[in-house]
Amino acid sequence: MKKRQFLGTAALAGMAAATALPARAAAKSAGPALLTVTGAIGKPNRGRFDPVLDQMMFKQKLTFDKAHGFDFAALAALPSITIHPTLEYDSKPHTLRGPLLLDVMKAAGAVLSDNGKLVLRAVDGYAATITVAQARAQRWIVATHLDGAPMALGGLGPLWAIYDADKVPEMAVKPLAERFGSCPWALYHIEV
Repeated sequence: MKKRQFLGTAALAGMAAATALPARAAAKSAGPALLTVTGAIGKPNRGRFDPVLDQMMFKQKLTFDKAHGFDFAALAALPSITIHPTLEYDSKPHTLRGPLLLDVMKAAGAVLSDNGKLVLRAVDGYAATITVAQARAQRWIVATHLDGAPMALGGLGPLWAIYDADKVPEMAVKPLAERFGSCPWALYHIEV
């Protein structure tokens, strides 16, 4: 088989598999969980906390009876939006894309009220708390892509809870270094 023909066939097969991802993701997660949602949820898809298997959560003193785990395909299957905030790391606007944070919470069956709180936790243990009203008003997303590419672990990803601070008047007037303190990159856990 010629190399070009083989590559063309492989690319078509990859596109066919990618279009089947949303249906497969809705049925059952196929990949490892990148995000675990715990607390007041109604659609758990995994069991209780396991101190042996959930080592990072154990070290961060988390515990839960039920959880909803999202792999990359499940997050990508949700409707996404794009934002263009100016980031503190290089003072330049960047394109971030992903589902709305509250859509992720709804997919986990979260019980949400405006005064409810969401604790956003990063792999390094950094945690920030925002209200549901804040997440709604500021249109927070769970970013999966930065400037058109999936975010890597070891950088800002693979997930980042963030909003477009440039479009939130009370945040846009603050110095750039003060706009994203409640936006943990390398997000892996949310407690409702």
